[in-house]
Amino acid sequence: MKNVKKYFKIILTLLLIFVFNVNCDEDILNQTNPNAVTPESFWKTKEDAKKGIFGAYSPFTNILYYSRFEIFLSDYRDDVINGIGTSDRTQVGYFNTDPAGNPVKWVWQAMYQGVTRANEVLFRVPGIEDPFFSQEEKDNILGEAHFIRAFNYFNLLNNWRNIPLLQIPFTEIEDPLSIVQASPEEVWALIESDLRNAQSLLPTSWPSDYVGRVTSGAATGYLGKVLLYQNKYAEAKTEFAKIMGGSYQLMDNYAHNFTEEFENNTESLFEIQLISDGQSGWGGDASGRGKGSGFQPDLAPAGFTNQDGMTVNQWAIDLFLDERTINNEIDPRTYATFFFNTTETTTYEGEVLTSKTYGDQSYEDVYGAAITATYGNKYADWAFNGKSESLDGGWHSAGNNLRMLRYADVLLMFAEAEFMLNGSTSEALDAINQIRARVDMPAFTSITMQDIEDERVKELTFERTRYFDLLRWGKVVDKIVNNPDLKSNSGGTSAYKPGREYVAIPQNELDQNPNLDQNPGY
Repeated sequence: MKNVKKYFKIILTLLLIFVFNVNCDEDILNQTNPNAVTPESFWKTKEDAKKGIFGAYSPFTNILYYSRFEIFLSDYRDDVINGIGTSDRTQVGYFNTDPAGNPVKWVWQAMYQGVTRANEVLFRVPGIEDPFFSQEEKDNILGEAHFIRAFNYFNLLNNWRNIPLLQIPFTEIEDPLSIVQASPEEVWALIESDLRNAQSLLPTSWPSDYVGRVTSGAATGYLGKVLLYQNKYAEAKTEFAKIMGGSYQLMDNYAHNFTEEFENNTESLFEIQLISDGQSGWGGDASGRGKGSGFQPDLAPAGFTNQDGMTVNQWAIDLFLDERTINNEIDPRTYATFFFNTTETTTYEGEVLTSKTYGDQSYEDVYGAAITATYGNKYADWAFNGKSESLDGGWHSAGNNLRMLRYADVLLMFAEAEFMLNGSTSEALDAINQIRARVDMPAFTSITMQDIEDERVKELTFERTRYFDLLRWGKVVDKIVNNPDLKSNSGGTSAYKPGREYVAIPQNELDQNPNLDQNPGY
């Protein structure tokens, strides 16, 4: 009897709820969740603005971006790396991009996440009325947002070329399906404008608690780079000159630019702040997710990675070995950049350099004298972090920051701009010879453009620059497509079609918006 009564009570209750819900006022049904965070409820205080800008930085440390997958759209596409296997990792590099493939979709997504979050900051922060939020603090945060938006658009433009240009929060766009691709010229113009704004709004430095946040010097360096990429040589030279001979200096030891011990040093203008936090997962916003280096395994020597990995093409190691130091030794940068078959040594900065990798092992220790393959060594940081292999501790085991712009690159870009304007002048020579003097290489007495190109390979290999140098110089076909052996470990270069210098627009974007067109060649 108790069970029957209980059953009827439940039925009656449900009926009453149903009747009430059918007949009640529509306003009562359409309640707003008072606990839900909305743009109107969030952007109220200085702390909200800080959280917003930190959120705009966050995608950089996602494994979908610089923590790992971006390397397959930059270094793995150049003529130095010969990626092993045909997979998501190598498809862009051998010109056979699947528009539905993961790297294409994931990296695009992470870059636009940075753009949209920067847009939110730029749109919302000016309206925050907080008596504890000074105009200087507000300007600094707005400067960061301008930089982050410009930085991501620079990457999107150089990878995809034909991209949508969003300048306001997505929620403020009346008809999202009206979005079309902007001309490259429009995107360049916004990037320049953003960087000039960042240049004027950002501080020259931050308190020690905030090291890693972008500065006016970084904005100036990137503005010069953006101008150089557009062949605006005089304007680029002017920007580079603003930060030369000042607070930025070359580190005495070249190798110290790629170790966790010497992060955020005097040579660094901007770097991605990676953390050896002992966490796994795919990074990004969530706490407890790894935000360390996940790209190390993709550069690591065979036997020290669970990825297919890569080898270095012979021309690159030959370029490093073709010149000797003033002491008739191997260029010290070779040891920092590559793990290669040699028993030679170089004395540099009080050390005797040898070809070493994880576990302080020599090339012969690992492979024997008969093997000749060359592998990556830059960013391995094996001497400092003590790890026995690149994956010791999981995907995000290393906290070694990824350097995005160094003063050495500024000097080389200045030399290039000056050379393109006036030829082999004393200004161009002084800039490039500073780079060479740091590693005991003999000074140039005159230079050609080929000398500048070669020096960029020796100084910047594995620093996400080489492919985009070839692209802006119009040399992708000549240097890569016409040399299929450079991609012999994967698919060669026969899949190339004109236009495939750029990446395919992700298929899911085309499916969602019929106004977007696929890039030529796909």
